[in-house]
Amino acid sequence: MAWFIAPEYWFARQVLERGVAVVYVLAFVAAARQFKALIGADGMLPVPRYLARRPFRVAPSVFQWHYSDRFFAIVAWGGAVVSAALVGGAADVVPLWAAMALWLLVWVLYLSIVNVGQVWYSFGWESLLLEAGFLVIFLGNDSVAPPVLVVWLARWLVFRVEFGAGLIKLRGDRCWRDLTALYYHHETQPMPGPLSWLFHHLPKPLHRIEAAANHVVQLVVPFGLFAPQPVASVAAAIIVVTQLWLVLSGNFAWLNWLTIILAWSAISDSSAARLFPVPGAPDMGRGPLWFTVLGVVFAVVTVVLSYLPVRNMLSRRQRMNQSYNPFHLINTFGAFGSIDRVRYEVVVEGTDETVLTEHTHWSEYEFKGKPGDPHRLPRQWAPYHLRLDWMLWFAAHSPTYARPWFPEFLERLLRNDPATLRLLRRNPFPDAPPRFVRARLYEYRFSTVRELRDTRAWWVRGLVSEYAPPLASRRAPLARRT
Repeated sequence: MAWFIAPEYWFARQVLERGVAVVYVLAFVAAARQFKALIGADGMLPVPRYLARRPFRVAPSVFQWHYSDRFFAIVAWGGAVVSAALVGGAADVVPLWAAMALWLLVWVLYLSIVNVGQVWYSFGWESLLLEAGFLVIFLGNDSVAPPVLVVWLARWLVFRVEFGAGLIKLRGDRCWRDLTALYYHHETQPMPGPLSWLFHHLPKPLHRIEAAANHVVQLVVPFGLFAPQPVASVAAAIIVVTQLWLVLSGNFAWLNWLTIILAWSAISDSSAARLFPVPGAPDMGRGPLWFTVLGVVFAVVTVVLSYLPVRNMLSRRQRMNQSYNPFHLINTFGAFGSIDRVRYEVVVEGTDETVLTEHTHWSEYEFKGKPGDPHRLPRQWAPYHLRLDWMLWFAAHSPTYARPWFPEFLERLLRNDPATLRLLRRNPFPDAPPRFVRARLYEYRFSTVRELRDTRAWWVRGLVSEYAPPLASRRAPLARRT
């Protein structure tokens, strides 16, 4: 079936498969290193308690049959090992059916984690990874030429990511329409990076050009992915360049990198060869009939399931990052339909004093990624994902986001819980737990060029209000003295 194969996209398949496998490695490692305090058996939102209220059909997961922290660690680290093997090309040295089985395995393992992750795994890039991970199951390996239908479905996924994000901006905050969104975004985004201060201080006319270019890239360019070559390759290259710009300007986990990887599905090997040396493709067959049938069935199912995402994109009440089934297949995407004008941060503090007075000395907990110490330059963490830091950005917007887990987070600080402290950059009480902890809400803004020169501070902050009142450890009663 010559119509089913696209040998001119062999290198594109290599990029897709190896790239998705790299993201899987990062996702599994992040899960293994962070789960115990977040969703472990004694975590802030324990998996067993969550699954007790949700049957398999609602949250399909291997943990429905058994959960323990040790088993979760085996699943996460096992997924990382298999994904690393796929990065190294394991799928190309085994039979076709075995390669597909390996991709299916890592997809099932990560789906199992996401479906018990609760608010910690409620981000759009989780669904994007699962959808991309399911798609590569049907891309085949070096024994067969890339199936053209699956290559086109990868482009359809990129289209939904970009076009959905463009529509949500156009319909959302007015600042996107008057081109002023980037006056604020670099400063108020969830987790700024080391260059975000510089991006924020770019001239305002350039910010307006950025916003206008964003509309073109997300609302016009994606249609070029379905055009003949070399137009499709040019459209993909534009998306790649703009995504790299986003990589430089902030920390959005693996969202940008995965979009870059998927966009490569529209770049033909001949187009790529004009820019850099492309390895020669091996001898590839057309593949067995069963492989073709599976590819066609996958394409038909994708078309059917695309109805709801398309309807959502066309709706005036478009929703962002919506999954329509528990397998996170054929989702709708979108980001930053509204832009904050002011940045708020939750600052958590503790003290070892036994009695609270107006002179009590409070020491601040430092987080790995989110702004804290005004003199600390934001770090680059993406494509790694710091789940607690991201959720604290939402918590600063409204205590509603924090209500299910924040009180337990403070309780864990009061006993110097090792798993929780591993999520932080600095614990000011390494020898003994604090007597009290509290949280306060601050307004943050980037320092001006002059302020940075005079104070060496990247941020300027001011106290807004109390976020959580002092909480006593079980060692001592809560006592205040005026």
